[in-house]
Amino acid sequence: MAWFVYLLECADGSIYTGVAVDVDKRYAEHVAGKGARYTRSHPPRRLLARFEHPDRSAALKAEYAIKQLSATDKRALAQGTATA
Repeated sequence: MAWFVYLLECADGSIYTGVAVDVDKRYAEHVAGKGARYTRSHPPRRLLARFEHPDRSAALKAEYAIKQLSATDKRALAQGTATA
């Protein structure tokens, strides 16, 4: 089963990074205020990107690496002009 790392742009311009099997369902949970604590206080504006990984372990490692990036680098990654 594939896992995904996804990037959300929040209403305040911040970037949220998470992992999920079904990104669309998870995004809907964030929008409904039932996602992560962070997105309850920073509502998501849009889904910036999703990256497929073969398993949960690989997705979590990628999520950690992406979380170390600056917001500018996360935006570049979402646009395909950088790599994580």
